[in-house]
Amino acid sequence: MLTSSTTPAIPIARLLEETPYDLKLELIAGHEGLARRISHARIQKPGLALTGFTEHLHPERAQIFGNTELSYLRTLTEEQQQAVLAKVFESNIACVIVTKGLEIPQALVDGCERTKLALMRTPHVSSAFISQLQSFLEEALTATGTLHGVLVDVFGVGVLLLGKSGIGKSEIALDLIMRGHRLVADDVVHLLRKQADVYGAGNDLIQHHMEIRGLGILNVEALFGIAAVRDRKKIELVIELIEWAGGGEYDRLGLDQESMNIVGVEVPYAQVPVRPGRNMTTIVEVAARNHLLKLRGHNSAEEFAERLNRAIRRGKTPASTVDEDESAPE
Repeated sequence: MLTSSTTPAIPIARLLEETPYDLKLELIAGHEGLARRISHARIQKPGLALTGFTEHLHPERAQIFGNTELSYLRTLTEEQQQAVLAKVFESNIACVIVTKGLEIPQALVDGCERTKLALMRTPHVSSAFISQLQSFLEEALTATGTLHGVLVDVFGVGVLLLGKSGIGKSEIALDLIMRGHRLVADDVVHLLRKQADVYGAGNDLIQHHMEIRGLGILNVEALFGIAAVRDRKKIELVIELIEWAGGGEYDRLGLDQESMNIVGVEVPYAQVPVRPGRNMTTIVEVAARNHLLKLRGHNSAEEFAERLNRAIRRGKTPASTVDEDESAPE
C-alpha cells in the first residue's frame, strides 16, 4: 500500500531557515506573507512586468529583483512605482527577493507591507542566488512517500516487487542477489520523485538488511559484499505477486501495458501469479530483460500479434503459420 506524503507547496518561512544551500535571506517587510505558499521550483524575474505587461507572471513563484529591476524603478516617480508594483502584486506571486544587498525603494517596502507579501534580501548576486534557490526548491517541493515492498536492481532495471506479506518477495530478492543482482530496499521502500522519474531507497535504520522468515534479519552487504547492494535506484518496473487462482484471468499476450501511479509518476506494471513450481526469480529476470528490449523499440507481444495478423490475412491457421520469407527449404 502506498503511503504518500506529497509536498506540492511549502510556506515562504522555509526560505529563512538554515539550509545547506546558504541562501542568506533576511526579512525586510511583509512578515504576514511568510504564511504564503510557494509551489514552483522555477524562479522569475519580473522584467517587462514592471512596465505593465504582467500576462506571463506566474502565481506562487518567487520574484527576483536585481540591479536591473531596481534601477528601472528608480527612473519612475513615487506614484508610478506604486502603480506598477500594485499591478505586479495582483498576480498572487509568492514573495519578492532583492539580491546583491541592494538598497530597496520605499515604494517596494510599502507595497509588500500593504499586500502582506514577504520582502527579503540576500547579499548574493542574482545569477548565483537563483541557482541556489532553485536547487533548494527542487528538493523541498519533491513528492515523497513509502511503499511496502522490495526494490532490486536487475540488469540495471529498478524492479519493485509488491505483494501481500508472506508471498515470497524477500526470498525472490535473495535469490536474485545470489545470481549477482543488487538489493536496494527490503520491506519499506522510501519514494522520491525527481522531475519525471521516481526513485526508491531503503530505510536508514535497516538499509542493506532483509528479513527471511526462519533465518531472521540478514546483513546483505556483509554476506555478499558491497557489490550486492546500492543505496538508491530509479523504479522502472513494478511487479505485483499475487496468489494463483485456478479460475483467474491472467494476461497471456502482454499487449496491454498497464502502469501504476507512484507519487505522480506512471511506472510500467504487471501482475504475476505465484504457485508452486514456478521459478519466480527467472520470471523477474526475464521481465527486466523484456523491459530493456521494449526500451530499444522491440515489443515481443506486438511483433507476435502482427505476425499472427499477417498469417490470418493470408488465410493460414495459427498452427501452420510460417511467413513466406521464413519458409523452410524443400
